Amino acid sequence: MRLLTHNMLSSNIKGVTNGFPLRIEVEKVVEKQVDLNPDFLRSMFSKIDWKALVHAARSIGYSELPDEADPSMLDSDDFLRRFHHALLQLHLEEGALICPETGRRFPVNKGIPNMLLHEDEV
Repeated sequence: MRLLTHNMLSSNIKGVTNGFPLRIEVEKVVEKQVDLNPDFLRSMFSKIDWKALVHAARSIGYSELPDEADPSMLDSDDFLRRFHHALLQLHLEEGALICPETGRRFPVNKGIPNMLLHEDEV
């Protein structure tokens, strides 16, 4: 998904207090092949906001992640495959990220979100 760092999933518009997580509006999602690396996934797990990942995955049509997760699940190959798929293989190619407080849309084109703010939003 590659959009799951807190900075990329939150609105930085001046005065916004509830800008996380950004909602995802999907026009096109692509799957990219990425080799499974269990050690990488284990190291990333504690850095991920699990609820935001689940919400983002479901909003792009992937519902294979459990609502809750804990580090013991990293011993399961099935869990690692699902986590890997959601985190690294699903990419929002076209669509928008939307601030939950203001409704401000940040377009995503060719997989790149335009998070630039207007002068009055800084």
